[in-house]
Amino acid sequence: MAKQEDDFRKVISHAKEYGYVVQSSEIYDGLSAVYDYAQNGAELKKNIREYWWKAMVQLNENIVGIDAAIFMHPTTWKASGHVDAFNDPLIDNKDSKKRYRADVLVEDHVAKIEAKIEKEVAKAAKRFGDAFDQDQFMATNPRVLKYQEESQAIIQRLARSLEKEDLADVKALIEELEIVCPLSGSRNWTDVKQFNLMFGTKLGASADTAMDLYLRPETAQGIFVNFLNVQKSGRMKIPFGIAQVGKAFRNEIVARQFIFRMREFEQMEMQFFIRPGSQKEWYEHWKEARMKWHLSLGMGPENYRFHDHEKLAHYADAAADIEFRFPFGFKELEGIHSRTDFDLGNHEKYSGKKLQYFDPELEEHYVPYVVETSIGLDRMFLAIFSHALQEETLEDGSSRTVLRLPAVLAPTKAAILPLIKRDGLPELAHEIVDLLKWDFNVQYDEKDAVGRRYRRQDAAGTPFCITVDHQSLEDRTVTLRYRDTMEQKRVSIDALAAHIHQEVDMKQWLQRMEQPA
Repeated sequence: MAKQEDDFRKVISHAKEYGYVVQSSEIYDGLSAVYDYAQNGAELKKNIREYWWKAMVQLNENIVGIDAAIFMHPTTWKASGHVDAFNDPLIDNKDSKKRYRADVLVEDHVAKIEAKIEKEVAKAAKRFGDAFDQDQFMATNPRVLKYQEESQAIIQRLARSLEKEDLADVKALIEELEIVCPLSGSRNWTDVKQFNLMFGTKLGASADTAMDLYLRPETAQGIFVNFLNVQKSGRMKIPFGIAQVGKAFRNEIVARQFIFRMREFEQMEMQFFIRPGSQKEWYEHWKEARMKWHLSLGMGPENYRFHDHEKLAHYADAAADIEFRFPFGFKELEGIHSRTDFDLGNHEKYSGKKLQYFDPELEEHYVPYVVETSIGLDRMFLAIFSHALQEETLEDGSSRTVLRLPAVLAPTKAAILPLIKRDGLPELAHEIVDLLKWDFNVQYDEKDAVGRRYRRQDAAGTPFCITVDHQSLEDRTVTLRYRDTMEQKRVSIDALAAHIHQEVDMKQWLQRMEQPA
């Protein structure tokens, strides 16, 4: 656990030092759980957004995108259930005076049990070597089975208690598990209470006539209220999807873990409208499709897993999370939900407007069912960044810090480095910048010895360094250095764009989704 915390501190420190993420309003001591994306962070975030949009919208003929307003009529949130049901169960520790999400305390306890399972597996793998069969070990080892049974029982009980809103039993579970306050080590807990997460605001010039509004807690409702507009104007036929990327706001009382849980965050969501009765088929389809998208980035299948929900939201008949191995353990990265006809049906009821689709094949009107995919852009950013940050020992015994971002997402694709700052080398380097900048985000760097510049670009995540030397003036070749392998080769200036394009082209990365698992 101490190593996890140390690794995570390095992630946060590196993000600030290399211009990725900084505390918002830092000169005024900042705001809790609010962050700004600096120059490299803004580029990485933009690239992740584009990678998702191309996969979801551009590559699917029956999915289109919209950009709905953050402000919505307040009845929207009554219809969606957020006014009545968008709550977190909170518990205070009387000694530390700190407030926690009760469900997260229990989930963190379960994560410790799962860490024991992983430890048992690692020990067995080391003992048995190539002959080790992990599936068989997990299914037969008494200690592992005991841990699995224990964690499953805890999660099921928590789900039942939350579903019945039996908050007294949630507290009883925390006490029975002897969960302590992470700060004080005390078990002196208050009762569990529900807290609504929506930010309130007002619309209007006068306090007397202003309308009470909410900052949207999710982007999905902007899609649902525009269902008919998009369907009719785009002449869309079911099945079809509507995608959106946008800001959402939640008054997280227990915001923590850097950009994993923030009060202002960005979602990438797609609502897929289908015939009633076909939701199971489409739910499985989108689970598979979304996992392929994640795996296309090459961060390793061992770092992902599905987690089926024990407690379903009020609108769902099936739900699963794609969890990622963050520095602090496996946590939710993306949700796939079968939302039935709850959303369109409720908006139809509250608005008095028909939100139905006429199916020409069935020759009937119906309220479509929906399968949703919803991923936090900020969480995806953290998953990519934390996985990419590595300390590496080299053959000569020295070490380097390298940010192995997927090249397709890296903020800067190449750094152009004149070997020295004279003899016409800077001029040729700037010529290369002017040549490449039309296709790639590139950077000119002439400060310090070239070896130090290599290390700086490695730590910043730049996939390529292009070194201009005296030979370059003679034959117009340069040294192209690869970040991940540190391999160097001579390449003609005219061929540079083709070499870089081969490694960073979004098409080639996305085509991995079509490859068999």
